[in-house]
Amino acid sequence: MNLFVNDIPVKLRKPNGTPGEGSYNHIIDAKKEVITKAKLIHHVWIKNVTKDDIQVILVLLNSKVPTSLLSIEITTDHYEEVKEFIKKQFKVIKAAGGLVRKKDKLLMIYRLKKWDLPKGKKENGESYPETAVREVEEECNITVKLGEKICTTWHTYTMNKNSMLKRTKWYVMNVNDDSKMKPCLEEDIEELRWMTQKEVYHALENSYKSIQFVFEEYYRKTENLELDLDR
Repeated sequence: MNLFVNDIPVKLRKPNGTPGEGSYNHIIDAKKEVITKAKLIHHVWIKNVTKDDIQVILVLLNSKVPTSLLSIEITTDHYEEVKEFIKKQFKVIKAAGGLVRKKDKLLMIYRLKKWDLPKGKKENGESYPETAVREVEEECNITVKLGEKICTTWHTYTMNKNSMLKRTKWYVMNVNDDSKMKPCLEEDIEELRWMTQKEVYHALENSYKSIQFVFEEYYRKTENLELDLDR
């Protein structure tokens, strides 16, 4: 589960999953010690986590956590139980979005003073791929061809004092026609821009951790096997 709480990456791993070497610099064993705010420094691996421990972690992440906390890796023998507990703490919103390609360039949108990717809520009766295509085409006024799924992200936010958790499935796409491309002002989109990989790198400095993760997954997958849109 790729979770982002107040824009802090929280990776919930399945049983027997362990963080990659170099992805953490501090370990907390929840069986042997109390999880406190003071221990949440830099990249933290918290192991042997239970439902009760997750509740503590969520409370700490929703308080004024030190800015030195960069990410959390969580391992648990109770993955499904812990995942369901997390979901029950929020109102879950289902959504989908796309990373659109035009030859060697990728499309980013500028919304609410951040560089972002087009996405939106899933409507009744829609599949996630259908939602992704519709939202991209509506927000950018382009037509696209759907490709493979990149990843799923879960990120928290507050709306009308309610705690929300948005589950977004992301897909790679190729542009068919961008001759009438324009930002959807009703969705607070100010600008659309085709970017090179170098330009994306700089844009992500003013983006969200969840969007950075989508690009990381996209680049990781394209390095191993080109995502195929011709099948």
